Amino acid sequence: MNKIVAVTGITGHTGGFLLKEFIRNHFEGCLRCLVRPSSNTFDLDHSGLNVEKVVGSVEDEEILASLVRDTDVVFHIVGIRFSNLLTKIVLREKVKRLILVHTTGIFSKYKMAAGDYKRIESELFQMTDGKDLDLTILRPTMIFGDLCDLNISKFIRLVDCFPIMPEINHGCGKLQPVNARDLGRAYYRVIQTDHLPQRDYILSGECQLSMHELFVLIGRYLGKSVRFLNCPMPIGAFLARMTKCFTLGKIDKVEQVLRMGEDRVFSHEAASRDLDYRPESFKEGLKREVEAYLQLPRSERSLRHCVRNTFFKKDPY
Repeated sequence: MNKIVAVTGITGHTGGFLLKEFIRNHFEGCLRCLVRPSSNTFDLDHSGLNVEKVVGSVEDEEILASLVRDTDVVFHIVGIRFSNLLTKIVLREKVKRLILVHTTGIFSKYKMAAGDYKRIESELFQMTDGKDLDLTILRPTMIFGDLCDLNISKFIRLVDCFPIMPEINHGCGKLQPVNARDLGRAYYRVIQTDHLPQRDYILSGECQLSMHELFVLIGRYLGKSVRFLNCPMPIGAFLARMTKCFTLGKIDKVEQVLRMGEDRVFSHEAASRDLDYRPESFKEGLKREVEAYLQLPRSERSLRHCVRNTFFKKDPY
């Protein structure tokens, strides 16, 4: 029997890579997608798949009910803040399988939203305890993969546009970025798996590296030598707070500065075991993204464009 799969966030960054997996694997079921009236659905409309679009907001209970009703699997990418509302609707509609994409940010001691994330998940687990629901939570690390990622793409712009890169505590904080392509493949495999032995899976990248090593690699692929200015954490945090104050909150990078001193590395051993998760080479993914950046027009690689996209563009959720 072909599955009916409901998805939120299919037109977003990682959702786009999930859609490619549906297409690549010739998915024969029904793909029911929640889209906003303003969403660009070109790829969805020309996917060749059996697609049903539900147009509306993820905050609308009636819309969510029409999205999940009579489905086999509900896959939620849009954001952890909407997970509990969706879960309530899923339980009411007696859907048996729910997959939620959350974040490893819940483990941070600095991330301002981590406390809210923990509260949301605590309520979620209370809501689903003892219920006939197969729940899986996926936790990606920092996502990269193309110039829409709002993570590594910002670092590429900074290294390209600034003659000297400031770094906190000599850039010793470690990262484990995950490629959105790997997430697309992992998401599809989870959807096609009826039951998994664990409730939570971390989806991290292929390797760990420090911020300093990341900047050096970016410089190498840009063809430039990177010079660094070290800034101790207390001074960096103070300057970030002052900047936030003087710009009346328009530039708020306090959390990002604090997290630069925090290791953000997590094992994906369980995902490798249960999902055959094998993330691609980080260097190859980074090189691809830098090459895409170098194809941009000069006007989009200017210092002005860099400052606007790095310091003023808001990150999603």
